[in-house]
Amino acid sequence: MEDFMKNVTVFDHPLIAHKVTHLCDVNTGSKEFGELVNEIASLMGYEALKDLPLKDVEVKAPLATFDSPVLAEDFTIVPILRAGLGMVDGLRMLCPTAKVGHVGLYRDEETLLPKTYYFKLPVDVADGQVIIVDPALATGGSVDAAIDFIKKEGCTRIKVMCIFASEVGVRMLAERHPDVPIYCARYIEGELDEHGYIPTAAGDAGDRINGTVSYKPKAE
Repeated sequence: MEDFMKNVTVFDHPLIAHKVTHLCDVNTGSKEFGELVNEIASLMGYEALKDLPLKDVEVKAPLATFDSPVLAEDFTIVPILRAGLGMVDGLRMLCPTAKVGHVGLYRDEETLLPKTYYFKLPVDVADGQVIIVDPALATGGSVDAAIDFIKKEGCTRIKVMCIFASEVGVRMLAERHPDVPIYCARYIEGELDEHGYIPTAAGDAGDRINGTVSYKPKAE
């Protein structure tokens, strides 16, 4: 394994692979696309959240009273707007008490650098685990900026969860934030296209979730 990949978990579950393929299909409509993104986020969440701390509480069950584990703290999901919002419900299905922060970023089409228009986190965000979610880690610029903002709030336990991760983005985060683990459903080697997109991914996930762009072939 190359050194820049040591902090990356690439899922190999057949259900995830199946759903990711349907995300890439141009014939997948916005409703199904959004549902798939949520389903994939839930499946990935089992692994990405496996090290959350536990504590024992006393439970009165039908036949006995005993100690049993529950989560010792809440965690915070931070979607990068707007595409990252599509992954939030999938994680909150696993833990409805999870808190949600927001980072609003857009990419300058000429420089490909991220610009910020909104940033808000829960007041106690630094006390627990933070999961940054975005369907695509392409250039890495937006995720890098989000990590910088979150670290400035005192957060030290940060993870990134994305569906598609490019070699370019992974290399960038490995250099800039070697302390931040990355979880992805599909890792794509090689370069990005001239617009900074991953050629073998699903296009603009935010547009596809919200139906603002359709990639379906037009009927002749």
